[in-house]
Amino acid sequence: MAKRGGFPGMPGNMGNLMKQAQKMQRQMEEKTKELEDKTWSATVGGGMVTVEVNGKKEVARIEIKPDVVDPDDIETLEDLVMAAVNEAYRAMEDETAQAMDSITGGLTSSLGGGFPF
Repeated sequence: MAKRGGFPGMPGNMGNLMKQAQKMQRQMEEKTKELEDKTWSATVGGGMVTVEVNGKKEVARIEIKPDVVDPDDIETLEDLVMAAVNEAYRAMEDETAQAMDSITGGLTSSLGGGFPF
């Protein structure tokens, strides 16, 4: 049977646990807002295509060097843009996951994510 103010194997009481959860939630909200304003970029094709994304998962900028634009080879340009977008998103998601893990002590990744960021 649980002792008053705690559970077997869990230190502290329920009030402390709730305070910790609320603190973690505030920290996650603050970090999410901070990350929404940040941008990540990726460059592919030897500098021919650069894509910048933000923490709101929006493409903020695309830069394409004129040398890569070949009307007879649109597929290469499409592949480069897609690769740059995917790489920029991966960088954003990796940093976001690391930031959330630092707040939750790895709880977000051990539970398979589950958070909308």
